[in-house]
Amino acid sequence: MLAEIEQAALDVQLSHEEVQRYSRHLIMPEVGMEGQKKLKAASILLIGAGGLGSPLAMYLAAAGVGRLGLVDYDVVDYTNLQRQIIHGTKDVGRLKLESAKERINDINPHVQVDTYEVPLTSANALEIFEPYDIVIDGTDNFPTRYLTNDACVLLGKPNVYGSIFPFEGQASIFHAEEGPCYRCLFPSPPPPGLVPSCAEGGVLGILPGTVGAIQATEAIKYILGIGESLVGRLMLYDALTMDVDYVKLRKNPNCPICGENPTITELIDYEEFCGMPAHDHSEFSAVEAEGHDAEVRQMSPQVLKERLDAGDELAILDVRETHEWDISNLEHLGSFLIPKGDVVNRLGELDTAKEMVVQCRSGARSADVIRELQQHGFKKLWNLDGGINRWAREIDTSIPTY
Repeated sequence: MLAEIEQAALDVQLSHEEVQRYSRHLIMPEVGMEGQKKLKAASILLIGAGGLGSPLAMYLAAAGVGRLGLVDYDVVDYTNLQRQIIHGTKDVGRLKLESAKERINDINPHVQVDTYEVPLTSANALEIFEPYDIVIDGTDNFPTRYLTNDACVLLGKPNVYGSIFPFEGQASIFHAEEGPCYRCLFPSPPPPGLVPSCAEGGVLGILPGTVGAIQATEAIKYILGIGESLVGRLMLYDALTMDVDYVKLRKNPNCPICGENPTITELIDYEEFCGMPAHDHSEFSAVEAEGHDAEVRQMSPQVLKERLDAGDELAILDVRETHEWDISNLEHLGSFLIPKGDVVNRLGELDTAKEMVVQCRSGARSADVIRELQQHGFKKLWNLDGGINRWAREIDTSIPTY
């Protein structure tokens, strides 16, 4: 891959404007004209134009990477603006790809920006990845992480990995030709619902900026062939303590895709493998979808309102956390709070004979609680479809959404 970039750089020229633009790179012996031409000759694909994708796209464009590909199909929402800094208030409601491309072009018009407004799937990943030198994973769900890893291994491309969790971040480069892949570290995904997304667990707005900048740094170092990369190392960052630790990674000879006798030779169904949907949508539909199965009955906000107006006796159990209750609640309708993690220990406070609507922010956690309550003999249960956020959008707009 590096040899291909070096060869392509031989035909690259920098204009006078580009020389001026990149002058602080050019005076560094580690970069110089040769290195800057490598950056211009290189192509990088970014999976996601959200929290990690924002700093990645902006810094890589500013650095002079010649071609950037962006894969995303979400739209900008107000909840994105706290961390997805490539988008602005004026972009709410726009496709993220549109606002991201506009911002990149403003930062550096010399960068070619290709956009892919599609969900990344096993059917299209290899075709999308193939023209790029490096793939950078900026997703927040496990099916897409495994898909990205496997596609990179099959194509022999480096995968610059990053992940974030409220105050913690991770980064590495998974490149099977030089070291371990993502499956060597994580052979199987965690159980569905164990690791909350940013939408459910929250994230410090600055954190994706830190981790995304580290990913961008690794990509640039890789193109330039300088420094010590994170291949074979997992960087662990804690924003609360400002600790940075490293875990040495080894290639797993029994890895099902990059091991000595691989059993995965083509892309698989990653949603089935992970037991969860693949999505990066920040809004509500994707989170709601997690609770839609035959075992969990759904009640729309409109139906709940109609039944309450008709005088039906319904218990409304809110299973969010206390700090979320402080943001919005349905206490005026009789809702009561028992956080999801406390429900099993407080079963005595619930009446099995009474019809109960369980609600959370968007419908995923409440669906989990319903499944748990069903195992303890509760039958008259409904999941508030879309949670309190959908109620706020469709029934009572005086309640804020988050």
